[in-house]
Order: sequence, then C-alpha cells, then structure tokens
Amino acid sequence: MSLSPILTVMINAARKAARGLQRDFGEVENLQVSVKGPGDFVTASDRKAEKIIREELLKARPLFGFLGEETGDLEGTDPAKHRWIVDPIDGTTNFIHGVPFFSTAIALERQGEVVAGLIYNPISDELFTAERGRGAFLNDRRRLRVAARRDIHDALICCGLPHRGNEGNAQFRAELTAMQGRVAGLRRSGSACLDLAYVAAGRYDGYWERGLKPWDLAAGMLMVREAGGFVTDIDSQADPMARGDVLAANADLIVEMRKLLKDAKA
Repeated sequence: MSLSPILTVMINAARKAARGLQRDFGEVENLQVSVKGPGDFVTASDRKAEKIIREELLKARPLFGFLGEETGDLEGTDPAKHRWIVDPIDGTTNFIHGVPFFSTAIALERQGEVVAGLIYNPISDELFTAERGRGAFLNDRRRLRVAARRDIHDALICCGLPHRGNEGNAQFRAELTAMQGRVAGLRRSGSACLDLAYVAAGRYDGYWERGLKPWDLAAGMLMVREAGGFVTDIDSQADPMARGDVLAANADLIVEMRKLLKDAKA
C-alpha cells in the first residue's frame, strides 16, 4: 500500500506520541492520575500525547480544525472545513492498570465526512489505517476485510459496558441478556477504537456500544466501512457520531443484531 501524504502525517504524529506512551506504560505505578468522572480517568500521559499529536498535525496542516478529547474543539480556517479528530489514549483505564489493550486514534473529517482514519496500539505495534475509497489496512500491508460469518450462533461479538453510575446500566443488562443467548461468545475489551478495528480485521464479528464520543468512533467507523462492513446507530437512522450509539458488523449479522438490541427492553 502506498501511503498518501495525509496518512503519512497522521502516522508520524501517532508514532511520535507513542514513544511517550510506551515509556509511561512501563511505569504505570508512577503515573499522575486524576479522576475526570465516574470511571473516566485522565492521566498526564493522555494530555501530553494529545499535545504532541496536535502540534504535529497542525504543523503539517495549520489551517485545519482540531477536536480532541482533552483539548476540545478548536475551529480552523481551512475553506474545505477539514478537522482532525483525536483520542490520544482510548482505553485509559486499561492503560493505567497495565493492560496492554489501548490505542491512539486519529481521523480527518472534511465537510462533516470522515475521509481518513488511523488506530494504533503502541504496545503491540499494530497500526490500522483507512482512507475513503482506498480500503483499510493493517501495518500498511494486509488489507482488512470484515468476517464473512452469516449465522449469529457462530459469531464472536464485542460490546462496551456502561461506566459506574451510568443511567444506561439497566438497558445494557437487557441487551446483554438478549445477545448472550444467541451468540458463540461475548467480549468486553475496553477500547472502542480497537474494537471497531478488530471488526474491520475480522477478529470480532460484530460490536455494539452506547454513549460514545466522536473521537471514539470517527476512525473506526471509516475502517469498518472500508473493510466491507456496515456501521449504524442502534435505534434509528441517525449518524452514530451524533448520537454516540454504534452497531458494527457485516451485512448479514447487523440485521439480526439490530433486531435483538431494539427488542431488548429494560
């Protein structure tokens, strides 16, 4: 796969930030950790990584806007309305507990449409990339395709769990019960970005979660679609980026999964 200039910029920014994340991950007991909300931790590493990524991206494309989990929304002056969407550490709770399943996610949006995405696990050194109309790849070599399983009874499905104090806990329990009785297995990994990348790679057959943010979804949604999969809102025709409720799978499984979830009542 030949890298476009925009993907090259994104990869360089992610790898530069990764050096600090790899170092800090090896010293998790020394991290300065503060609590941002119930189950939602922010670390010094998080803020430092986002600063590095923001500086690298805006150095290459200074007119673009920027939306980051830590920084917030910075409006750009680019006439084409490009905007970077960044999550420096998706899976912060895993990170601060020494669990090597977390990722950095970078997406590029143009006039409201995501056109490029990157998800990088700096511990496994797995780099998932996608560009609209050009496919999705792992480590610039292997083209990604969603799994071809059609029978939900054979499917390995991933989901997200509501954080402590989340009002969606009762609804999730109903959805979990409905799904658990139909599938081969369920997983909860702790990084929405990697979960979507794993659906694109065919490692998970499907995935659903509620209450996510644009930086959790932008890169991974593009990746699944470029790998031949489908991504929808769970309950409606709305954009998952707007509502934060996402369902991803191949064309066959997504229909049955959506029905199971919509019929599940708390």
